Amino acid sequence: MTAATHSSLFPLDSGGGRSGGGQIVAPPRDADAVLDGLDPEQREVATSLRGPVCVLAGAGTGKTRAITHRIAYGVRAGILQPASVLAVTFTNRAAGEMRGRLRQLGAGGVQARTFHAAALRQLQFFWPKAVGGDLPRLLDRKAQLVAEAAARCRVRLDRNELRDVTSEIEWAKVTQTVPADYPAVVAKSHRDAPRDPAETAQIYGTYEQLKRDRSVIDFEDVLLLTVGILQDRHDIADQVRRQYQHFVVDEYQDVSPLQQRLLDLWLGERESLCVVGDASQTIYSFTGATPDHLLNFRTRHPNATVVKLVRDYRSTPQVVRLANGLLGQARGRAAEHRLELVSQRDPGPDPVCTEYGDEPAEAEGTARRIRDLIAAGVPAGEIAVLYRVNAQSEVYEQALADAGVPYQLRGAERFFERQEVREAGAALRGAARFGGNDALLDDVEELPAQVRAVLSTKGWTPEPPAGSGAVRDRWESLAALVRLAEDFVRAKPTATLADLVAELDERAAAQHAPTVQGVTLASLHAAKGLEWDAVFLVGLTDGMMPITYARTEEQIEEERRLLYVGVTRARVHLSLSWALSRAPGGRASRRPTPFLNGLRQGSTVPGARGVAAGLGSAVERGGGARRRQRGPARCRVCGKTLTDAGEMKLMRCEDCPSDMDEALYERLRDWRATQAERLSQPAYCVFTDKTLMAIAEAVPADAGELAGISGVGRRKLDRFGADVLAICAGEEGAGQDGDG
Repeated sequence: MTAATHSSLFPLDSGGGRSGGGQIVAPPRDADAVLDGLDPEQREVATSLRGPVCVLAGAGTGKTRAITHRIAYGVRAGILQPASVLAVTFTNRAAGEMRGRLRQLGAGGVQARTFHAAALRQLQFFWPKAVGGDLPRLLDRKAQLVAEAAARCRVRLDRNELRDVTSEIEWAKVTQTVPADYPAVVAKSHRDAPRDPAETAQIYGTYEQLKRDRSVIDFEDVLLLTVGILQDRHDIADQVRRQYQHFVVDEYQDVSPLQQRLLDLWLGERESLCVVGDASQTIYSFTGATPDHLLNFRTRHPNATVVKLVRDYRSTPQVVRLANGLLGQARGRAAEHRLELVSQRDPGPDPVCTEYGDEPAEAEGTARRIRDLIAAGVPAGEIAVLYRVNAQSEVYEQALADAGVPYQLRGAERFFERQEVREAGAALRGAARFGGNDALLDDVEELPAQVRAVLSTKGWTPEPPAGSGAVRDRWESLAALVRLAEDFVRAKPTATLADLVAELDERAAAQHAPTVQGVTLASLHAAKGLEWDAVFLVGLTDGMMPITYARTEEQIEEERRLLYVGVTRARVHLSLSWALSRAPGGRASRRPTPFLNGLRQGSTVPGARGVAAGLGSAVERGGGARRRQRGPARCRVCGKTLTDAGEMKLMRCEDCPSDMDEALYERLRDWRATQAERLSQPAYCVFTDKTLMAIAEAVPADAGELAGISGVGRRKLDRFGADVLAICAGEEGAGQDGDG
């Protein structure tokens, strides 16, 4: 399971990694037992309960373990009252994980929330007293109102421009910048604004006026209004401070000026504060996050206890060596405070650097390596492909589908918001309440069996349905709930259906979804806080890493930190790759990211010698020579150069007329459905729709012609080639009785 699957049910090992198999762990018998299994630095964190404490925690060093044990030790020792502690972090998932660990340690009464959730709770409680009436309605999505504001300013925004302007408004608000000041603040901060600051300021001002007219507030207003009430009403601020005596802030390098202002108001003149962070993992400055508060902590609190966590329990020495090497070349203030990690794991394979001729070759090579890892026993859910921007995902989706590898896109619709998951939750809730009168549950005693019985009425079956699409997606969601029930009962053998429903409700509130069994495709930003056994960092070319618009030293250093975050997501297997051109036959003008200079074989850092020695990285040539011999991929209808992966598969522009044999295409689809059902795989794992369209357009007459179609690799040619050629030749019943 990835880090996203940690919950109150699954204990962690001594270092902060996963425990084996979800064993049952009883709460520690007393305060001293809470400290068992902590390393010396984690123990120092746990026992430093007085005054300000700053924990500098590197990736994989067990920081969440250290701070939850600190809270639990204080509670169990009678030093901290559970209701007086507020632990804040940045995601619902992280807050949910923290609450679960605290419950398991016997400190279940502690509040663990995001900044926004804690502020919203206070705002809802104090609004009638401070302002009067009901709290204005909270906007679910502000983009629609921003679009209306732009229209009133006679500015037309496409989808991407709307997203950029919305992000700028969010940045302005968390940095406490009003519309009138926005242009000057942008100029002073050297911010690379996506459009004319004066125009953005006008849209921003109109957006704020529309909110006032309609009595609505947005996500950032929750913090701003809470700050305003606490500043203006000392009686309310005193009431909050009486409630919360002790504060813990996770991921402190990511706080914005507005969040820091709120934290200061919560604290008042007290110093009962513990912060945890790593300046080398600051990757959200575009949202207003800044490591300055972490780096200035000792200046603001001269008597602070500072503890460094550098024992890395996540990654092998080979991965850690590369991560340290990346930071070793960093510059700037954050780099001066970098932590040198020390791996606590057994040695593993060296990271592999691979150079490809073009992007499709890189995607196909990555898919082959992933397939090999899965064949060697690495679960698909323990593998991730990480890229700089979301637009890079399509070619990897296609390559994994062609290779028959299941995958999931991180950042898609939230698990607990899916229709089938809501329906399943309602069915389980009803069964838990009235199960004694439900014939469906007669003679069914074990919890997983009860769940399977209930979900069978919603579409769950022991075997997945053939094909892909909505039916398969629905089944995958229900299957994830079944697996969750199985994990739940392993950790808590006496659990009832009602217990499981309560756990699902808590997870839904925290958006803490169970894993779907498939390779994760995600951006580097979305991967923060997660980990996998095997990580593939792809598209690492200069211009993508660092990205083209990173121009200042500060921006470039943030890009280096982003790559560092990607490297430190890997536990054992790490692959880094790049392509010399975008399309097959293109000019090989790209260069690998300069961040790897001196860290990959054959490269050096300017002015340095032998830096790469002993780092264990190797450069492989991944199919580039074969592909570079081709000319540019051109549309066979209009002759235009093709760059889109789907168009290159068809060898024509998407909107150019097709000469596809429709009857052949339908025969191929029928054959594919039969094969998918026989193999118990989604249809796309046999061939994707685009590949079938390409075959139906080309009508190959022999294996050589079939092999020339993108999406038909050697493996699929050997497995399905005879059937496909027979169907193309018009032979009746081809492939229906064969072994594929």
